[in-house]
Order: sequence, then C-alpha cells, then structure tokens
Amino acid sequence: MKKWSMILAIVFMITTILAACGSKADQASTNKDSKGSEGSKDQSYTIKVANYYAIDHPQNVALKEKFKPLVEEKSGGTLKVEIYENNKLGGEKEFYTGVRNGTIEMGIPGMIMQADVPKMGVIERPFLVKDFKHAKAVLEGPIGKEMTDELAKVHGVHTLAWTANGFRMVSSNREVASMDDFKGLRLRMPNTPVFVELGKALGANVSPMPLSEVFTAMEQKVVDAQDNPIGVVKSSGFYEVQSHILESRHGFTPNVLIVNQAFWDKLSDKQKKAVEEAAKEYADYEWKLSEENYESDKKFLIEKGMKFVTPNEKFLNEMEKSVQPLYESYYKEYPWAKEMVEKIKQQGN
Repeated sequence: MKKWSMILAIVFMITTILAACGSKADQASTNKDSKGSEGSKDQSYTIKVANYYAIDHPQNVALKEKFKPLVEEKSGGTLKVEIYENNKLGGEKEFYTGVRNGTIEMGIPGMIMQADVPKMGVIERPFLVKDFKHAKAVLEGPIGKEMTDELAKVHGVHTLAWTANGFRMVSSNREVASMDDFKGLRLRMPNTPVFVELGKALGANVSPMPLSEVFTAMEQKVVDAQDNPIGVVKSSGFYEVQSHILESRHGFTPNVLIVNQAFWDKLSDKQKKAVEEAAKEYADYEWKLSEENYESDKKFLIEKGMKFVTPNEKFLNEMEKSVQPLYESYYKEYPWAKEMVEKIKQQGN
C-alpha cells in the first residue's frame, strides 16, 4: 500500500511539474508572439530625395503628387519623404556622391556616372533614340536592366526607376539654323564626354559646366548657348536670357531614381514594397508629363518671345553626319557598345 501511495505521489508530482512547465511555455509563447508583433513594427525613417530640377519641372511634380504621398501611405506612415529640388543639397555631382556614401537616401541624377560606368551613357549617344516610346521601351527592358546592374556593381547604388529628362535641343542668344551657325558659338554642355564631343563635332566652342551655373553664364554672356530639353529651359527661366531654340533633338537624356544600398537593405519587406510601388507610379507619371508637356512648354516659351527653329532635312542630315566619327571612336574604346547600340536602334523600328 505504501508502495502504491509513493508511486501515486510521484505521478502526481510529475503531472504538476509538467502542467506548470506547459503553462510557462504557453505564457512564454504568448509573450514572444506579443513581442514579435510589437517587434515587427517597422522602424521609421525620413527619406531625402535630391535633384537639380526647378520645383515646377515634371520630376518634382511627379515626386510631390505621386512618390511622396504613395510612399508615406503605403508604408503606414513609417517612411517620410522630403524633396530637395533645385540643387538644395548640392549640384548633381555632390548629391550623387551623397547617395553613394549614404548622407542622402535618394537622388535623381542624369547619366553623370557614365565616366565610371560607361554602359549608363549608351542611351545618350547622339541621334540614337527616336521618341519617348522608344526610350521607355529600351530603358524599362533588358538593356535598361543591363545598365543598372552595371551601376549597382560598380557604384553600389540600387536603382528604383528610369524617368525622362527629354530630348536635348540648343537654346541660344542668336539663331542657329545651319552648320555654319555653330562656328564660333560658345556652347555650354554638361561635363560629360559624349556631350563635349558632340558640341565639338557640330563645330561649336564647348564650355562644360553644371546646370546650376548656366543661367548666370548666359546672363553674363560667358556662353552664347546651352543644350537641354525645353522643359529645363522653361523651369530654369533660361527664356529670360535666350532668344532662340533649335529643335535638333540631338540626344535623349533620362534620369534614374537611385537609393543608397545600405539604407535600402535596412528597410523591411513591407517598406521596400511601398517604395517600389510608389516609384513605378511616379515614373509612369513623370514620363507622361515629360512627353505631354512639350507642346505646352513650347507655347509658353513662344509667348515669352523665344523663336523656334525646326531643322530641315538637309540640316538634320548634316548634323547626324557630323557625329558619326564619334560612334567609330566609341566602338574602338568600348567593343561591347556596337551591339548595344544596334539593339537600341532595332527597338525603334
């Protein structure tokens, strides 16, 4: 009897201990779930987005109307977007470097990086891209991915979207209506080899300088002309110091929305998805605005007194012929470029 009493007592003790352990385990699990739920709350961040465009340029309109509200909404308020337009965080070189080293979360440069990442400059080769549809198809397809993959590999920044700056033209303080008119023309170009070479091939005296210095240089007659899409001529007020625009459409310039890789890696999956979805809507809207705004920008500039020169077929052919040697030297320097250029041309057919 004593033996059975002892056995029952031991069984009871073991049962009690197991029940207690189970209770503690359940409580620990409950606490863990509770903490996990709280721990899964995304950390809050402020995203600075830098660019060199005026506040009413399609880039900043699209950032303000699409990217900022969508990121903040889709992230549940854990991400806040601050837009720094018009070189407020430095010129293109400065803010691009800022994104690379992490002092700025995001930026919208042009192809300033092509000196180190040559593939990023292919799209800007002279007279290569036909229209917006052609450009968008190239950049959002395999060629665009090849370019941004190379950018990530060399400069370590993550690309979110391609957008449009537009087709480059020459605005000047006098009429440019023939190849002869380029002779002696002091032409500002971005400090990028393809543009410097292009200006020289056309016969101009090229002065490389950042966009932030162009207005003053034209106002003080340091340069006679500059090249940019007409949206920049409007938004930067160049019509105040220029009289003519040559609709040369000599090159297409895109922009790219980039984010610092280390910052990107810190975001949760939910936050990354919010940013990616917002970037897609922002980019589509910016492409649409850039294309649609051409006629309204042209009308605005004409009303401000600017005269537009549309090159005839002879002049256009002469310009295209003058830049062909650039392609020959380009292919010698970068053997991979010819195939890439041919693929871009085929997508425009």
